[in-house]
Amino acid sequence: MITVKNLVKHELIGLQVKVNKSTNKSQEMVSGMVVDETKSMLKIETKNGVKGIAKKTSEFIFIIPNGKKIKVDGKKIFARPEDRIKLKVKKW
Repeated sequence: MITVKNLVKHELIGLQVKVNKSTNKSQEMVSGMVVDETKSMLKIETKNGVKGIAKKTSEFIFIIPNGKKIKVDGKKIFARPEDRIKLKVKKW
């Protein structure tokens, strides 16, 4: 079960997400569902197709299944999905 405390160590594919901030201003406010993830990018299915968003230079707002919105700095999820579960994450 995804919670506020374990989101950064959880699978992100399938979650609703919105780009809150980004160094690339054209990517700000992109929203949709995460359809793929690599070490450095989230691929988000939007109304206008799939957009690739750099994790390291962005801040995201994820909506978990219980409806809560969680703001996450992309630097906290900058890793391959299979490696993120091994990370020791201090309070974020």
